[in-house]
Amino acid sequence: MTASAPRTIDFAIRGPIERADLPGLCDRVCALLTRSDATIAFCDVRGVDPDAVTADALMRFQLAARRRGCQVRLRHASNELRELLVFMGLRDVVPG
Repeated sequence: MTASAPRTIDFAIRGPIERADLPGLCDRVCALLTRSDATIAFCDVRGVDPDAVTADALMRFQLAARRRGCQVRLRHASNELRELLVFMGLRDVVPG
């Protein structure tokens, strides 16, 4: 029995992200995930600010993805964003 290749989807977020942007941004990502049957969602975070609001958005994306049998993985994350996620104990929650 062979394992099937994971189905992927790509999307990007751009910054800066304000806290007030989170509900709408999450709604759009959830809609994208719902329309796809992806098991892996690659999120391009090139240029987003490495701050708590960005980390919050990424955690929301991951939670929404997992509810749909998917996993979010980061692409083009800055060293600063990676370090922030490690500092917050979230490195394994949103893999880069």
